[in-house]
Amino acid sequence: MKHLKVADLMSDGVVSVAPGTAFKDVAKLLAQYDISGVPVLDGEDRVVGVVSQTDLLARAAPGPRSSEQGATATTGAPTAGDVMSAPAVTVHAEETVADAARLMTRRGVERLPVVDEEDRLVGIVTRRDLLRMFLRPDSEIRRRVTDEVLTGVLGVPDGDVDVHVVDGIVTLEGRVGRRSQLPALLGLVERLDGVVAVASRVTARTDDTATAHADRARHAMPW
Repeated sequence: MKHLKVADLMSDGVVSVAPGTAFKDVAKLLAQYDISGVPVLDGEDRVVGVVSQTDLLARAAPGPRSSEQGATATTGAPTAGDVMSAPAVTVHAEETVADAARLMTRRGVERLPVVDEEDRLVGIVTRRDLLRMFLRPDSEIRRRVTDEVLTGVLGVPDGDVDVHVVDGIVTLEGRVGRRSQLPALLGLVERLDGVVAVASRVTARTDDTATAHADRARHAMPW
């Protein structure tokens, strides 16, 4: 089953800076493009850090962090290299959107630079971009549940399970052949791009799980 990749949602027109870009110039770029951060690139377009609004405010405001940075930074006006967060949290273009969302949540960042196999910048993906995953039409979600999950993976005959989708919430009603198919059905539908929640009222004609348990117990018995 196909899942949305980061490359499908990322923006390739990325505003970036060099380590030597002046502090004030970084601030101007954030205001000009209405963005919350920019990647910092070395001479080979590899991402070496990220400067966010938080980094700039921490440097501008008095406090322990700014004092410490002032003691270690070179004299003169601060640069992107002085205030950036490093190493940067990045994501590869071929990773799934779900993986990117988990990474973004775990690390508490608003945007992720997207890199290729050699860690060169190829784009950027933001939380707003990832939310587009949940804007898929209900009709498309229903088609994928019916064609890809029920028919393609589980081999359920047409008409055995009714699929209703409203605002990304999938309701399943009907019967499948075997009880062992029920957790697979629920798990596969939950992982489809755009699905917000799943309510399943599907039952099974036969309980093959009891047979499977008996077979395992029989094989485990010493002879």
